[in-house]
Amino acid sequence: MARSPYGNYGHAILTAGALRTPDRVALTYCGEQSFTYDQLNRIVNRRAHALLAAGIEPGQRVAALLNETLQVAEVYLAQAKIGAITAALNPYWPVETLQAVVERSGCTAFVYDSTVAEVVERIRPDLPAVTTWISATDLQHDDESEPPLGGHHDDPLALYYTSGTTGLPKAVVHTHASSLATAQIWLDVPRADDSVFGTGAIIWGIGFPAIVGPALYAGMRLVLEQDWGPANFLKVVPREKVTHVSQIPSFYAALLGGDDHTGVDLSSLRVIMLGGEPLTAPMLQKIKERLPEAGVYSYYGQTEAPYTCMGRVDDGSTPLGASGRARTGNAVKITGPAGERLVGQTGEINLAGPHRMAGYDGEPGQTADVLRGDWYVGGDLGSLSAEGVLQVLGRREDAILKSGQWTQPATVEEAAAALDGVAEAGAVGVPEGASEQRVLLAVVARAGHSLEPAKIALALADTLAPHQRPDTIVVADTLPHFQDASGGPGKLLRREIRETYGHLVEHGDPA
Repeated sequence: MARSPYGNYGHAILTAGALRTPDRVALTYCGEQSFTYDQLNRIVNRRAHALLAAGIEPGQRVAALLNETLQVAEVYLAQAKIGAITAALNPYWPVETLQAVVERSGCTAFVYDSTVAEVVERIRPDLPAVTTWISATDLQHDDESEPPLGGHHDDPLALYYTSGTTGLPKAVVHTHASSLATAQIWLDVPRADDSVFGTGAIIWGIGFPAIVGPALYAGMRLVLEQDWGPANFLKVVPREKVTHVSQIPSFYAALLGGDDHTGVDLSSLRVIMLGGEPLTAPMLQKIKERLPEAGVYSYYGQTEAPYTCMGRVDDGSTPLGASGRARTGNAVKITGPAGERLVGQTGEINLAGPHRMAGYDGEPGQTADVLRGDWYVGGDLGSLSAEGVLQVLGRREDAILKSGQWTQPATVEEAAAALDGVAEAGAVGVPEGASEQRVLLAVVARAGHSLEPAKIALALADTLAPHQRPDTIVVADTLPHFQDASGGPGKLLRREIRETYGHLVEHGDPA
């Protein structure tokens, strides 16, 4: 039985739109070029035939180092149609990382654009396994017909890379089916016939199936820019009447922190998706004051399971600080250390759905660590309300596990910092990484105050649950002033506390 063409990502994302609404504008590039769905589909088909003419075959791994957003869209979709597996390289990686990732990927072909030609010349001699090098400029062909579709359903579509802070980025394998499931994001968010999605260079990598695919799948007009910083944002939104965007909260801190936005017509914005960072009440208020007609949504997902949960926060339907409910077809649950299901308690976040990755390329051990049956368990902690609303709390590796329950260090630190006479506080679990830990708290006194560990312990017993209460309290002269991206004390401070004072903790069964 012939496989349905709609199981092919490129066909379902683009060809279907060209058949459905051929004359609708699909894509606008930097305010200079516009393409209808039919025109864009014909361009992608020409590129697909050019890839085939260059010897690219279904199932072949092709590294793609592309910085021009239009080239990303056209080449990724062309490779999807013919069934080539795209290794979606990050153009901002150091040369050493880039070369190492390509070596490990098993790619035998490499597509690049003019912006990275110099980098390609540097790495080319050291990548002998890559036998086909293709400039995207040369991907031209006269044939506009639909190419033979070479990948479907559970066939691998692409390798998208994690942004890990240690070692090489992991290659996350997504299939045609998982990427098509991600493309259904906008089924859960209001849109209209005139909806316009605006974005910048973030579309290489997982940004492609999480941004480009959903916009085209939903029949929106996709506005692609090279620069999506605040200055260009203020030009593009009124020019293109952008209605939908997906960003991080700190973007709006920069956008609204000055006066440049004053007088700029941003009234077309209707949906603002925010993720990757906590959204504070003051920032939400600033956004709503400036953009009162825009709905503000939070979302949560990872490269391994993009956009799993989402919810609107500005109308009160999702509590501020939460990430919403699992979207249509997806699922989320929280489990404890023994794998038990938890409601209203802190535990590991489990994500499931057809959008979930197939695994880590060439890493069966790491894959087995995170794929547990239908669920992806990626190391984040959170809690789930009885109504299914997810609140993300942080990384499991940063948490304290005592009496079979997890606690984020910030919970202990905030309670201690609220006490009279406490200037700073840092909490860690000891021993590091143990399945049962004790809570070590280091505090610094305010100027002119003195602190006694016994009195602090009594005070915290009134505000913290038993599994959160410190087992050892140290009064320190100072704490190192390290911060992480969250703006909090950070891993370095907590590591220093553990190394300096961990020997003072009596090991054994916590009280």
